[in-house]
Amino acid sequence: MTPYAEVIGDPIKHSKSPLIHGFWLKKLGIVAEYHAYHVTADALASYFAERREDEAWRGCNITIPHKIAALDHVADPGCVRDSIGAINTVFRDGSNNLVGTNTDAAGFFAPISEDEWAGRDAIVIGAGGAARAILFALAQADIGTVTLLARSPLKAAALLSHFGLKGKVLPMTAPLPPAELLVNSSPLGMVGQPPLEIDLSPLPDDAIVYDIVYTPLETRLLAAARAQGLDTIDGLDMLIGQAAFAFELFFGQAPPADCEDELRGLLLK
Repeated sequence: MTPYAEVIGDPIKHSKSPLIHGFWLKKLGIVAEYHAYHVTADALASYFAERREDEAWRGCNITIPHKIAALDHVADPGCVRDSIGAINTVFRDGSNNLVGTNTDAAGFFAPISEDEWAGRDAIVIGAGGAARAILFALAQADIGTVTLLARSPLKAAALLSHFGLKGKVLPMTAPLPPAELLVNSSPLGMVGQPPLEIDLSPLPDDAIVYDIVYTPLETRLLAAARAQGLDTIDGLDMLIGQAAFAFELFFGQAPPADCEDELRGLLLK
């Protein structure tokens, strides 16, 4: 049996994770596979039940909309439920248990330095599973204040409180306050989703606009930020960063660190 891991979600056709993990497996000469697998919300429990019995299965990455619901089907020795409250990776531990963890928080800081954000202000768009990891990461970085734009004000306010963050909640259509970092953690702007229409003019000239969406890579948000002369970070940086941590959990080796430009070129084709 060939060992394999996979990424699950709904939708899932857009995922670039198979390209990333397949690239690393080939570079390292590891005989294993990595797939994309479509799982709907009502099939999530049966998916984990079936994979638990599959000895070749090494684990999975989890994307929209399962990052919170998946917690109910795996072990949580790292208390991710109480800290981040969402998982993006499931792997087998030494006792063959299915363990949930979250590599999004570490992946978020892959393209930027965690040390430079203490006391500064940020805006986060969205209040789902990805937002939880990003808010956790910002709290760890001792961010100054966070303005959270979300469709559900009560849910968003609960997130700020959960992570001990100072800030406020605004509706999605509200004007932006000034902030040095703006992060879109929502699926808005992704292929098949409504665009994210937002006025970036209140942001200072040194602000960074970070969009975790990677299909398309050039979202309207990033195009608008570049047109305004702002620095931007696209979704590939976080995707590759979080994937690197998951790859080692699945296959027992760290991905090669000397071929990121080649990998990025492959993903841009």
